[in-house]
Amino acid sequence: MYELKIEDAFAAAHKLREYQGQCESLHGHNWKVEVVVRADRLNAIGLAVDFKELKEATTAVLDQLDHTYLNELPTFREQNPSSELLAKYIFEQVQDRVGREGLWVHRVTAWESDNACASYLEG
Repeated sequence: MYELKIEDAFAAAHKLREYQGQCESLHGHNWKVEVVVRADRLNAIGLAVDFKELKEATTAVLDQLDHTYLNELPTFREQNPSSELLAKYIFEQVQDRVGREGLWVHRVTAWESDNACASYLEG
């Protein structure tokens, strides 16, 4: 089994509906995102996936979130754009772009600050 990780970042504003605290007000974060993929095989030149492909897929997803008001995005109109749900959203979007037989997204972690993060993984 092989595991690869890349990091990227985006900045966005959100608020947490029904939070009952300061985070219910509009505020922003500079999120750091870690994407971990796993592979059970390597290609003919010894790669599980080209880091460039993984970075491009992740950047394409994060570009849709960057400098937005997350609550206005279709995915987050009915559910809170919490770090947990952002990690799940990014996981699913990157999986759609890079997932294939023998290669899958294992975990996405969304850091909303230097000392607070949420991860999403399946299985």
